Amino acid sequence: MPRSVNAGDFRRVYDPSEPGVPWYINDHTVIRGRDGRWHLFGITHAEPADPWDEREFAHATAADLHGPWIKHPAVLTADHDAGETHLWAPFVVDGGDRYCMFYDGGGIDRTATGMHLATSADLFEWTRHPGNPVFRDGYDARDPMLLRLRDQWVMYYCATSTPAGGNHVVAYRTSTDLLNWSDRRIAYTDPLTGTGAGNTESPFVLRHRDSWYLFLGPRPDYLGTDVFRGDDPFHFDPAGRVGHIAAHAAEIVDDGRLWITSAGWGQGGVALAPLTFPG
Repeated sequence: MPRSVNAGDFRRVYDPSEPGVPWYINDHTVIRGRDGRWHLFGITHAEPADPWDEREFAHATAADLHGPWIKHPAVLTADHDAGETHLWAPFVVDGGDRYCMFYDGGGIDRTATGMHLATSADLFEWTRHPGNPVFRDGYDARDPMLLRLRDQWVMYYCATSTPAGGNHVVAYRTSTDLLNWSDRRIAYTDPLTGTGAGNTESPFVLRHRDSWYLFLGPRPDYLGTDVFRGDDPFHFDPAGRVGHIAAHAAEIVDDGRLWITSAGWGQGGVALAPLTFPG
């Protein structure tokens, strides 16, 4: 068995490009719907990269995680009247009575960016929550990832130690209803300081056997994700690094086996690789 968390070879499974026009998928989410189909949602834009013009979320479906994937119309487009200046990093969960998509809707103040919510009954038609944003945080607080833990939901996201800047962190908040969220707490603090575009983007937390794992990237380069091990889901330390994978905006997907995704600017879509753990 390997001594660190590793990935096998990546294979591209979905390319959103149109004839003569290359498109990318960046931060994304994958969920299996109640209909048995896999659904992929993500930031999308024509190449080259233009993050401040990323204003719609891609949608694709597949019967099998490995494809073929069918491209569908965008599910959301940034709504200026709703205070949205861009659409970044969706994450979708099954809330029981409806699906919930959380995403960074931006705003004019990057120290108080809005975390927005949209809901759906079928993963195709989405309605914005009238009380958006569900909370605000900075700097450029974004990349939500949700985990159901006992009787509550936990939302992890990247931010900085103060909304105006500081150490790059993974913050988290808790909720029992997916609408009302606690004050922020910190699960991981990195030595690197700054404001936007830090190295705690794309947090993903999962339990494997008796340990918790946090995936973060880009570290140190665009195509790089570090893995940290912890004894509980609310505390990870830089000294707990147990792996490095050549992936960007990585998501972990379980179809009976664990897989890791990779996407991003100039990557030609979404790729998938098997994930292995030590021991």
